[in-house]
Amino acid sequence: MRTQIRTAVLSSLITDFRIIFERDPAARNWLEVLFCYPGLQALFCHRFAHWLYRLGIPFIPRFISHLGRFITGIEIHPGAQIGKGVFIDHGMGVVIGETAIVGDYSLIYQGVTLGGTGKESGKRHPTLGENVVIGGGAKVLGNIQIGNNVRIGAGSVVLRDVPSDCTVVGVPGRVVYRSGVRVNPLAHGNLPDSEANVIRALIDRIESLEEEVKHLRRSRSERQSFMAAVLAESDEREFDHDLGDSCLLSDREIREFLEGSSCK
Repeated sequence: MRTQIRTAVLSSLITDFRIIFERDPAARNWLEVLFCYPGLQALFCHRFAHWLYRLGIPFIPRFISHLGRFITGIEIHPGAQIGKGVFIDHGMGVVIGETAIVGDYSLIYQGVTLGGTGKESGKRHPTLGENVVIGGGAKVLGNIQIGNNVRIGAGSVVLRDVPSDCTVVGVPGRVVYRSGVRVNPLAHGNLPDSEANVIRALIDRIESLEEEVKHLRRSRSERQSFMAAVLAESDEREFDHDLGDSCLLSDREIREFLEGSSCK
């Protein structure tokens, strides 16, 4: 049994080392990767600490985890289950809790927290599927399930289960895209902007309402007397001028925001 565990740990370490060359164009040689990648060093410490943790050895696994945190800035509880081929890029500030499970070939960026939401015992940290990408600063909290091929945008806070092949953004995290296509791990920057889409829809609706109001005012003015029609036409010009300054897409600030946040 112990021999099988040692073999599995060694296999995972080799896969962790090789995956860096596949996913980081800055990785140029094995010496640089071995000594200058804190994510890999943190995983080395964790694999050893987790092996001792499973053997039931007290204190030492936590102390190894603490040393790894001091050296790399990455805190992984020795009880966490980390799959093979996991890449922690940059890694400073990453926290992975005791009962967290990270699937094979996941990609985790700096500042990510896989944490709990209270003091309950038992399984209290998230479970990540395979090939999951978590952007910088994202928080995945509680005993929730994250499916395979999920992308979580930077700065998102995920509190609910996420099905496979989805993209999640926002606080709290919302599923904004579903697809059956396998996620490209390095395309984490290509995320929809749900807020810009909502604002664009609201502006379109406002413009539609403006046109309807204009039509109603014109219809009313035709049924009134000549003097009332003149007054109504004057009021309409003032009303149109005020609306045009505040709501039309030609407004500079709104146009610049939408152009800078458009989603392809």
